[in-house]
Amino acid sequence: MRILHLAYEDPRRPGSGGGSVRTLEVDRRLAERHEVTAVVAAYPGARERVEDGIRWLPIGPRTASGASRLAWFALAGIEARRRRADVVLEDFGAPFSTALSPLFTSRPVVASVQWLFAREMRAKYHLPFDAVEAAGLRAYDDFIAVSDWLADELRRRRPGALVEAIPNGVDARAFDVPVQPAEHLLFLGRLDRDQKGLDLLVDIAAAAARELGDAMPPVLVAGDGPDGPGAQAAVAARGLGDVVRFVGRVEGDRKADLLARSHAVLMPSRFETFGMVAVEAEAAGVPVITFDVGPLRAVAGEAGILVAPFDTASFAREAARVVREPARRDALGSAGRDWARQYDWDTIAERVETHLADAVGRARVRRGQPAPRTAAPPTPATPPTTGTPPTTGTPQPGPDPGRTSDGAPVVVAR
Repeated sequence: MRILHLAYEDPRRPGSGGGSVRTLEVDRRLAERHEVTAVVAAYPGARERVEDGIRWLPIGPRTASGASRLAWFALAGIEARRRRADVVLEDFGAPFSTALSPLFTSRPVVASVQWLFAREMRAKYHLPFDAVEAAGLRAYDDFIAVSDWLADELRRRRPGALVEAIPNGVDARAFDVPVQPAEHLLFLGRLDRDQKGLDLLVDIAAAAARELGDAMPPVLVAGDGPDGPGAQAAVAARGLGDVVRFVGRVEGDRKADLLARSHAVLMPSRFETFGMVAVEAEAAGVPVITFDVGPLRAVAGEAGILVAPFDTASFAREAARVVREPARRDALGSAGRDWARQYDWDTIAERVETHLADAVGRARVRRGQPAPRTAAPPTPATPPTTGTPPTTGTPQPGPDPGRTSDGAPVVVAR
């Protein structure tokens, strides 16, 4: 299959979140058997490239502001019309979820929904984002949701649509990192106030410090994002500079080490559609403490510590209890590792592949054409210059696979 992924967020973009991790992990596996192009919002330094078998195509202005994200929504449908593909996979994203790609193409479109919170964006910006989201949902009839909770919400809002819940995953290497003696509490993720609860984290740290006194470990804040400077100012204003430490964005071995040395991972989100950090914490063998919102009860399972929404005093008491009771940390961590093994990226990518192939099959049957196989023969990242792969509907001209949109050679990252 030729898969056009309107992917919204490039994992290389500063401040990118869990959605971009899913894009990378699923698409690089699909690219072993299919031709995959990921259309992402541009950012400073973004360039067209082939990496992990995926063609990454940034569109819109190369700016760090929200203008590049809004431009993506305006341009994604045009890319769906002009790019050759058998199926379009469109990610939903802030602030109003949909790019309305089904209005621009006759190819089958599958909406990949990791975000459905336009109502919260309306409250923040006082603009009718939720009205756009509600109207846009009617353009789609085929959805992948990242949690059962979100799948149920889509079925409620879009009766009669095909909805399948396919979760996010976790890097299998996380299970191999040995748990270390606990040194700190950890916040991991995008530095965002309204969704990730960065302001609530400051309240929790202050309350836990009062309860634990000299036994209070540092709270490490690992990540980047738009609300980092405001959070640092709040920490300084409350005299918590010795307690809360900002360590920047972490990846790879550094991230694994911080997780392994945590008493617990603190996740004070106001809303989530999945909660990838919860699974990462449990895979690393450490407890996660979170508010009982959205899908987090199901995602974290019995190994998670759930607190009544936005009760920061109770959240702080749970954090203090884990610090005081290392045996509880060990028991929850062991149970969490067992629970997290179900979130396997290979299995998840296979399920996405099957869903996309089924969408193509249904479209071809409607046109009187044979349906494709679920697993297509291997396709190189850069298609060969000879031969023309089969197309769905009217063939449309595509770019030279060895050149960028403006004629420059594609950079192949290694």
